[in-house]
Amino acid sequence: MSGILSQLYSNIIDTSWLEVCAVVFGILSVWFARKENIWVYPTGIVNVLIYVYLCLFAGLYADMAINAFYFVMSIYGWYNWSKRDESMHHVPISSLNLKQWLFCILLIGVAFGLIYFVLVHYTNSTVPLFDSFTTALFIAGMWLMALKKIENWLLWILGDLLVIPMFAIKGLAFTSIQYIVFLVMAVMGYVEWRKRLQSNEIS
Repeated sequence: MSGILSQLYSNIIDTSWLEVCAVVFGILSVWFARKENIWVYPTGIVNVLIYVYLCLFAGLYADMAINAFYFVMSIYGWYNWSKRDESMHHVPISSLNLKQWLFCILLIGVAFGLIYFVLVHYTNSTVPLFDSFTTALFIAGMWLMALKKIENWLLWILGDLLVIPMFAIKGLAFTSIQYIVFLVMAVMGYVEWRKRLQSNEIS
């Protein structure tokens, strides 16, 4: 146990300023998402562009790809969250219906299969199964976030639980700590969005 803590401390000390910057913007992005604030996307874009660079050199190719996907979805989410209807109301928080749930599960399955195949056959990834599954979860989570579906938080929670040890093992200790914070904030985000959804349904 002491060896693990010693390695974690050493990794934190060796953390680059770029990773610290990415973590700060990442936490800001999740905080804004929890508050249903449009600034989730500008701060998120800074975070993901830095992680595209960091994951490339860490050999986490699926995570590099997911961050590139995050960038595209952040642009779309920014646009979707900014839209107003004829009554000048923004897109409301909503839940998935059965058809959307089935599509979400299919999306995760297809994304997992494709990413795993690429990682195994075309990269030197050391964690292809883990990397591809968490990436598939986050792809679906980002899509649901852009649509303001409350279930996005459930996918973030599961994905965060899985990537915390992965980043620690790969030497990105500060990022691992970031995902612990993300996990707590995702739980809080789900609770907060649930209250808002129930309030919208009552009104």
